[in-house]
Amino acid sequence: MKVGDKVRFIYECGGGVVKGFRGKDIALVEDKDGFEIPMPVRECVVIDTNEYNFVKKSVTPKKDEPAPKKQAAMPLRDDDDDFDPVVTYRPAERPEGEKLNVKLAYLPMDEKSLSNSRFEAYIINDSNYCLYFSYLTADGRSWNLRHSGRLEPNSRLFMEEFGREELNGMEHVCVQLLPFKENKPFALKPAMSVERRIDTVKFYKLHLFRENPFFDEGALIYDIVVDDKPTKEIFASAEEVTKIILEKKQGEKGQKPAPQTKLAKGSDILEVDLHAEQLLETTAGMNSFDILNYQLDVVRNTLNENIKYKNKKIVFIHGKGDGVLRNAISQELRRKYPRCISQDASFQKYGFGATMVIIK
Repeated sequence: MKVGDKVRFIYECGGGVVKGFRGKDIALVEDKDGFEIPMPVRECVVIDTNEYNFVKKSVTPKKDEPAPKKQAAMPLRDDDDDFDPVVTYRPAERPEGEKLNVKLAYLPMDEKSLSNSRFEAYIINDSNYCLYFSYLTADGRSWNLRHSGRLEPNSRLFMEEFGREELNGMEHVCVQLLPFKENKPFALKPAMSVERRIDTVKFYKLHLFRENPFFDEGALIYDIVVDDKPTKEIFASAEEVTKIILEKKQGEKGQKPAPQTKLAKGSDILEVDLHAEQLLETTAGMNSFDILNYQLDVVRNTLNENIKYKNKKIVFIHGKGDGVLRNAISQELRRKYPRCISQDASFQKYGFGATMVIIK
């Protein structure tokens, strides 16, 4: 099999022209609508017929035989401004597509400059069902609708473009789904409303935008529905998580108390150690995002308790690490505590692992 060959799919309806290969095992087949379909080479067979609306070479008719009718090539796609943004990567129904699989995908627009890049959000329908959907983000106890519409079977749909300044408002998302089929009988599936926690810290790490079967570029992908089952997550604040952990450990010896602050020796500077092992008895069941949120809650509570003391100095010890907690603290101060001044704490005492906040 080589580029330019016309192929037919063995296990599915359809086929097209081979436009390239992804590795040794995947052929990129362009169908009559101009969509590239990644298909295993072993599931394709090379053909010589003209059953996919591609122009054949002209043939000289035999004597006393009427010339064959010319068959015009189908246009691969329209280039007008109203072109449908849906990109179908597998147009035919598949046996495994009878189970609903829906995902959210986020792609950087500039991988070479991730720190300044904007991002694209897609919804992926990896099933044989049509979907009416809505995509929402939480604002406290309220919700904001960001996109809604209809998603065709086995397709992906671009929803929006956004910048880093919007990431803080996208930590808690919800996707509502209504699956159905048109002009054919189908198995009834329930309407779904699925909430997911988006780890916005991952948007700062290029290696987490990974290779996937839906895009040529690396993408950050979250499962919404897997084999008809909505993904489930427990949504609880850091305080609730801590309360549950403490209640579970109640009565056990050696239990660590709730996080406390202390005055630095020989000064009026308040020190707060944000290392997880100093704040929590155990981090079992908590991922890095949960721990980061808990640490930030400690920062907020400390600042709220001391905000009335002008010129008060507080040192938050976060460690050097990869700078995620340090950057999160800086963003929190800029957004919610603009009157506070922050700077690196004493290098001689803390190295590069602490931030001093002065309340003004």
